[in-house]
Amino acid sequence: MPKVKTNSSAKKRFKVTATGKITHQKSFKRHILTKKSKKRKRNMRIDGTVAKSHVDFVKRLLRLK
Repeated sequence: MPKVKTNSSAKKRFKVTATGKITHQKSFKRHILTKKSKKRKRNMRIDGTVAKSHVDFVKRLLRLK
């Protein structure tokens, strides 16, 4: 019986916390940062959590469900 593979792009982008929540890096922090405010850039440093509507899909990509 063949093994089921985890989605490689998903395992690089998402991380599961000890409580079971799934976190991700926030977008729009790579370039064109001069026009963005300090507050906006500072808030982008903090990891975001995956929305409830997408949790099942991401868990399926990571083979957690």
